[in-house]
Amino acid sequence: MKFSARTFHMNGVSISLSLPQYVEVMEESSHPVGGVDYPRTLAEFDAWFSSERDCEEYLCRLRWPRGFECPACGAAGGWQTGRGLLRCSTCGRQTSTTAGTLFEGTRKPLRLWFQAVWYFTNQKHGVSALGLQRVLGLGSYQTAWTWLHRLRRAMVRPDRDRLSGEVEVDETFLGSPDIETGGRGTDKTLIVIAAEVRGRGTGRIRMACIRDASAASLIPFVESAVVEGTLVRTDGWAGYGPLPRYGYPHRPTSQRGTRIPAHVAMPRVHRVASLLKRWWLGTYHGGISERHLEYYLDEFTFRFNRRNSRARGLLFYRLLQQAVHMDAMPYTQLRSHTPAGSG
Repeated sequence: MKFSARTFHMNGVSISLSLPQYVEVMEESSHPVGGVDYPRTLAEFDAWFSSERDCEEYLCRLRWPRGFECPACGAAGGWQTGRGLLRCSTCGRQTSTTAGTLFEGTRKPLRLWFQAVWYFTNQKHGVSALGLQRVLGLGSYQTAWTWLHRLRRAMVRPDRDRLSGEVEVDETFLGSPDIETGGRGTDKTLIVIAAEVRGRGTGRIRMACIRDASAASLIPFVESAVVEGTLVRTDGWAGYGPLPRYGYPHRPTSQRGTRIPAHVAMPRVHRVASLLKRWWLGTYHGGISERHLEYYLDEFTFRFNRRNSRARGLLFYRLLQQAVHMDAMPYTQLRSHTPAGSG
């Protein structure tokens, strides 16, 4: 790996550190470049991250692409201490590369974490905790489960763009296949899906668990997932009726009035719902608790919205990029935590 020099200043003393050359390009490029910003193959991955120092430097560049900024005072500039910590040139606070990130407090090597992220993002249909445990040789199922749930929490950017153009919205149910009840009154978990119309195809999607199919549950989802002014297609359910009052042109299609099947009137959301159920049963064998279902929906959304990406290394890059801005959550909290969007 090629290195270039970077200088930090404090109290009149200049200290130069050797940093990977791909870091310099990462700062200047608006779109990540394979082989420059992220590894394209497993062979490149092994070459880039052969040591803990390589992993720390990569995280540092993702976290501070324009140079170190103190998390305490916000000042720019500092230097690396002999213990590997970054010391602020203004307030003197010392911080580690992993502090305040998803990796804070981990007792496992960062390289093992990187291997987990690479494996997780390179499996097209997802990864079970048991599968991750076997591949990485982790000592316990609990560790693998915790790692996967931390990564799922990092799959959604808080500031992600909302859907636009023209969007289909509908609900579906997810639950045990032995439950035969149907309709909006079933005991299964109710999920609302929004899918962009892109010609005859499907653009980006959003989904969430909701308490019920009332306007009080459906409208807030649309507001959080869809840009105002976007044409929203739905069925004739009354819960979508108030959409125009919230700035959304509304095109309802009543199945009773038109006799058009729902999967014909809104093919995109129904295709997404079908793929979701197949993924839920095929990858996780239906073994997802309702408490954590929202995070699995985030994973499905992350994978679906990047389904056409040929650069699997880019998914690795994006997930790490979001992980450095995500606080770690210990196992006990993950077990009891219910996502904010859950019903």
